[in-house]
Amino acid sequence: MLLKDMSNAYFMYLYIVLLRKIIFKYLKCAVMDVSQYQFSFGTHQGRNIIWIQFKYQLSLKDALRERFPSARYSSTHKAWYLPDLATVRKELKLPLKTLEEQTFSHISENNRLAVIQYSNQLDLMAYSPHTKRTYLQEFVQLLSLLGNVSVNSLTPDRLKDYFLYCLQKNELKEQSMNSKINAIKFYFEKVLHREQMFFDIPRPKSPLTLPKMLSKNEIVKLFSVLENKKHRLILKLCYGMGLRVGEIVNLKIEHIDSQSMRVLITNAKGKKDRYTNLPESVLEDLRAYYLEYRPKTWLFEGAYGGAYSIRSIQAVFKSAMKKAKITKTIGIHGLRHSYATHLIEGGADIRFLQKLLGHSNLKTTQIYTHVTDVTLSKIKSPLDGLSL
Repeated sequence: MLLKDMSNAYFMYLYIVLLRKIIFKYLKCAVMDVSQYQFSFGTHQGRNIIWIQFKYQLSLKDALRERFPSARYSSTHKAWYLPDLATVRKELKLPLKTLEEQTFSHISENNRLAVIQYSNQLDLMAYSPHTKRTYLQEFVQLLSLLGNVSVNSLTPDRLKDYFLYCLQKNELKEQSMNSKINAIKFYFEKVLHREQMFFDIPRPKSPLTLPKMLSKNEIVKLFSVLENKKHRLILKLCYGMGLRVGEIVNLKIEHIDSQSMRVLITNAKGKKDRYTNLPESVLEDLRAYYLEYRPKTWLFEGAYGGAYSIRSIQAVFKSAMKKAKITKTIGIHGLRHSYATHLIEGGADIRFLQKLLGHSNLKTTQIYTHVTDVTLSKIKSPLDGLSL
């Protein structure tokens, strides 16, 4: 009798736990009100974290765990905490770290003003976030080597020595070296308004490399191993619309027009907007995904809210390639290359393809004509047309 009562009590406990989860998930009774919590920044076990304090109530704890399943409790500090990530800060309405704050720990006080001036000038000239991040990283590398030496004291000859040092030590390719030189020149020419500088740095020319791509059979294999609806849809859209990974993470629900079967790509490379076609075959997957995940603003949202991260999508692609046993050395950008190449093989006009891809220069699009062996194989020699 006692065992029976204990068994009934155990099943009743499981029922209550399950019922609470259903209520939180579908009725959303526990909505996290950030005003009920206090946040502070700190470190724990060698990581930057956000401490969370609140008056203990079961509903507040459940709301926190429901919104952030990765939240952990420290018995030592008697407090909950989350990783100090930009996406978490956004969700909690906390101030984001500026790029300048992230770099200050690597440079001396003598050169910190230079970083602020550098960053402000990039903003005034409306450089893209990606370019700003790249330029700041290159500039900070120089400042970290200088120590207490003021960057303003460097002469063109000293800068040339620095570039040669980077070239010899890191064996930089032409594109990487040009990026470093342009980033440093920006400070002296655009921030300090000094005369334009030219550096005769010997470096090998980069060979013309053709885009790496997957065959149609490999694309099918890639999609077949993806069981997660979200992951499969992400890669389908990358291939089916020829999107850059930065464009897929910036997609919002409002950008999808299923009536006209078009998708608005905003703030793409070169700060340009464009429309591209929504594949009919993906419409059913798109609707099923929306009903299951219920994204709010961004089409693909991360675990902590906000847009899905580029690194997460790259990891999804890498994992899918491994599962599909495709051994080609290729990144997720290869799906865009595959889209373009397969359209050319299908007879698409190269100027239409240029618009779909968002290329400013037709020469950029023409590189795909070098990859399409199928199209080349269809061209017959005039000798074959002679009756000999």
